Amino acid sequence: MKKMIDLRSDTITKPTPAMLQAMTSAEVGDDVFGDDPTVNKLQKKIASLFGMEDALYCPSGTMTNQIAMRIHTRPQDEVICHKHSHVYMYEGGGMMYNSMLSPKLLEGDRGRITADQVVESINPDDIHFPNSKLVVLENTMNKGGGSVYDIEEIRKIRRVCNDYNLKLHLDGARFFNALVKTGEDPKSYGKLFDTISICFSKGLGAPVGSVLLGTKDQIKEAKRVRKVFGGGMRQAGYLAAACIHALEHHVDRLAEDHSRAQKIGEILTELSFIEDVMPVDTNIVIGKLIDGKSEKWLLGELEKNGILAVGFGKGLVRFVTHLDFNDYNLDRFSSTISTIVA
Repeated sequence: MKKMIDLRSDTITKPTPAMLQAMTSAEVGDDVFGDDPTVNKLQKKIASLFGMEDALYCPSGTMTNQIAMRIHTRPQDEVICHKHSHVYMYEGGGMMYNSMLSPKLLEGDRGRITADQVVESINPDDIHFPNSKLVVLENTMNKGGGSVYDIEEIRKIRRVCNDYNLKLHLDGARFFNALVKTGEDPKSYGKLFDTISICFSKGLGAPVGSVLLGTKDQIKEAKRVRKVFGGGMRQAGYLAAACIHALEHHVDRLAEDHSRAQKIGEILTELSFIEDVMPVDTNIVIGKLIDGKSEKWLLGELEKNGILAVGFGKGLVRFVTHLDFNDYNLDRFSSTISTIVA
């Protein structure tokens, strides 16, 4: 029996043999005490890459996002973000539960908000309204089909944040996909954001972990929040070693994922049961089904034929390319999905 082609997410990858070797040979210590040399190396390496002062290794991107929101705000403050942001939709109501924050949800082109929208959404200094304190951008934007922000728009948003004393956080779960797409320098973004969350367990192919980037004072406070969230790990260097390996060996190859995603997009446009396909910028492909066909129907047909994907609601189905999806799998995908009849 052939192995399933799993396009549900780029989180499903397994460590490569070289990554496993890096993990098993890692020098470790107790990271809660701050003496795991491999974790410290990762934190220093990623902070330097973005030109930021410090970094904190955490188990997940949800945790790094939640920590960022906690350290930038206090209860009754407001977070400005797109209505489809991961921090709002997919983190279990964490901003409300963990930090007692109110979200201000904006519309936007494929998940991207503008500086003008941010200005219009800032609350007046009035006791009837929560204090607008933080703007969160997601790049690439998951629900936007892997869309990428224009850095000039981010610069405009940064100026608005400066003018209104707002903090700016980047949910960069797939940010290296954006950098590979644009060819921009990570340091350009380090200058724009107060904090940045980077995930290693998606396109970069590591099994566990994200980092939060910020100033030394912010990261000192973030360590306190990580502790109370239960995120302090001990010999975490075994995991951090995989992240270092990913940084050194898996960034440039993200372009291959983008290319295969483009081909999946082209394949979908030829199918009778697909009405439309979102523009494919990076490694996420979202297809919209014709009226009368549900995502449940297509997911069932795909699974019967050895392909896994996820439903995205309202007739949408998402496919995500990744480290473990190669040209052979792409050919299998093409030949298999073309046999499905509406």
